[in-house]
Amino acid sequence: MQIQKTADGFDLILDGRPILRHRSDAPCLFVGQGDARMDMYRGNFDIEDYVVERTPLAHAVVSGSNIAFSAAPGQPVRMILQLSGDDRNGAIAFRTEDAALNRIWLRVQAEPGEHVWGGGEQMSYFDMRGRRFPLWTSEPGVGRDKTTEITFKADVSGKSGGDYWNTNYPQPTFLSSRRYTLHVETTAYSAFDFRRGDFHEIEIWAVPERIELSARPTFISLVEAMSERFGRQPPLPEWVYGGAIIGLKDGANSFERLETILAAGTKVSGLWCEDWVGLRHTSFGARLFWDWKANDDRYPGLRQRMAELEDRGIRFLGYVNPYLAVDGSLFPEAEAAGYFAKDESGKTALVDFGEFDCGVVDFTNPEAAAWFAERVIGQNMLDFGLSGWMADFGEYLPIDVKLANGVDAKLMHNAWPTLWAEVNARAVASRGKTGEALFFMRAGFTGVQKHCPLLWGGDQSVDFTRHDGLVTVMSGALSSGLLGNAYHHSDIGGYTSLFGNARTAELVMRWAEMGAFTPVMRTHEGNRPRDNLQIDQDSEVLAHFARMTRVYVHLVPYLKSLVAEASTRGLPVQRPLFLHFEDDARTYAIQDAYLYGPDLLIAPVWQSGKTEWSTYLPEGAEWTHVWSGKTFAGGQDATVGAPFGEPPVFYRTGSEFAELFAGLRKL
Repeated sequence: MQIQKTADGFDLILDGRPILRHRSDAPCLFVGQGDARMDMYRGNFDIEDYVVERTPLAHAVVSGSNIAFSAAPGQPVRMILQLSGDDRNGAIAFRTEDAALNRIWLRVQAEPGEHVWGGGEQMSYFDMRGRRFPLWTSEPGVGRDKTTEITFKADVSGKSGGDYWNTNYPQPTFLSSRRYTLHVETTAYSAFDFRRGDFHEIEIWAVPERIELSARPTFISLVEAMSERFGRQPPLPEWVYGGAIIGLKDGANSFERLETILAAGTKVSGLWCEDWVGLRHTSFGARLFWDWKANDDRYPGLRQRMAELEDRGIRFLGYVNPYLAVDGSLFPEAEAAGYFAKDESGKTALVDFGEFDCGVVDFTNPEAAAWFAERVIGQNMLDFGLSGWMADFGEYLPIDVKLANGVDAKLMHNAWPTLWAEVNARAVASRGKTGEALFFMRAGFTGVQKHCPLLWGGDQSVDFTRHDGLVTVMSGALSSGLLGNAYHHSDIGGYTSLFGNARTAELVMRWAEMGAFTPVMRTHEGNRPRDNLQIDQDSEVLAHFARMTRVYVHLVPYLKSLVAEASTRGLPVQRPLFLHFEDDARTYAIQDAYLYGPDLLIAPVWQSGKTEWSTYLPEGAEWTHVWSGKTFAGGQDATVGAPFGEPPVFYRTGSEFAELFAGLRKL
């Protein structure tokens, strides 16, 4: 990085790109104090800040690689920025002697027409320009659009409506179309504000450790740099390539239903039963029993049934989260050892999850983290024979508990998903099953990439809505993929069914079409299985789903090449169009189509009642429509028929996998 002094300020340049522009009448740095109110209700947050002070630091003195900021000449220095790095990578460390400062606002240079992406896993808007994005892990909310009836009802009934920026997985990192990345190393609440034309404002509710910058000549090299920085996942397990993971939560009857699904010609790699731990019955309906071990009443002889399935090439998966129910067998064991987070009085903090209370295992206590990894995941799950699980509720750390490391829970809240991922990864590694056992998470934050082998998109509504339906999964995959998360998937058919909203056959089939072109196919019965269509309840839906699993398996040779790329280069399997067509500016804002590797373009039908579909084909390649064989020149919109079973899919005509892709027509 270079500092260019001016008469009344400086410019900070990274590989020719202006990053900071400071003038006495237009400062780049503001400091101050805020008094935040944070209310949590079952993973949903109501947050507001009363800004006590926001002072522009108009006077900057550059001395070597340090910049000392004060409000005016002769005033005390309130912040020092320490710069380090080279032409391609830089860091800005923050130093202050004023312990009262707890707010930082930094203005980063912006340009007209600039695009920005990232922010973790963003479900509503892939291109973040023009909006403000708070970065706080939470439930994403139901509906996620304040203008809709379902969001209004969710807000009124459970404070759970959400908005466009709510996400399980935030990360204070963005990638700019100016071909640089910016990452804030902090776990504090922060926000990216991209609403101004001449600058981006970064707001942090703490003095951050540093801001990291990287510049590269291409988008691909930037994504590679991000994966090097945050970590790379192990390859997908070989068994995953056998087909879909079927999600059923019907006790022992799940095995009979699986046979029906198999008899329809469905390719199956796994049976996922989140109710393997048993159920508790509440006024809200059946809930999982949060005591993480097999329940013999609900799944008698489970270990033998799992072994029989594995002999047929089908693995068994379960469910776990960081909480332990007070009436379970593990709770007294953990409490006696002092492994739970504490309340103000020093007693075990109990969290109400609706007619049952739980303790949260304190992963800042190394002994507690090791106990959970060994006792719960190692012994009760891996040794028992599970090949994978949903690792849920990483975003739920209460903000009023006392933790073993002494750090304020408000600062640990964002860090919690990464700690939770690390516990799971440690358990897997302890059994030598890294790359063999597969757990998947919805919650994330900086560094989760290093530990979590697979993301899932969370709890979408069972519909086609713009902010909470099928289309949001693509934005989530693309935004998180730019930051080193190579593998993403979703609940086929969606999850959340409330206020009379229920799945249709059309939705399940369209979702399955998209799922066939993701790294992992997995179904879910949803939060209200009896109220919603399941894949084995409709012969047409089941036949369609079976065909889509055959599409997935047919593409395994290509998928394995993408997994190899992810392992060696950190490139995601699902990619934004601009990653391979960066000279085509029309690709920069597209979020309802994606590249599946470099050679397949997928444009899922995400609206109801459509029998044909239009999508943009990037210039610089000739494209072949998979199902008709018709070719299209790039740089134009293409409209194709889209009957069920033929989602809009195109391949590069000259691809080395062209013969494999053309073979899809015969399935």
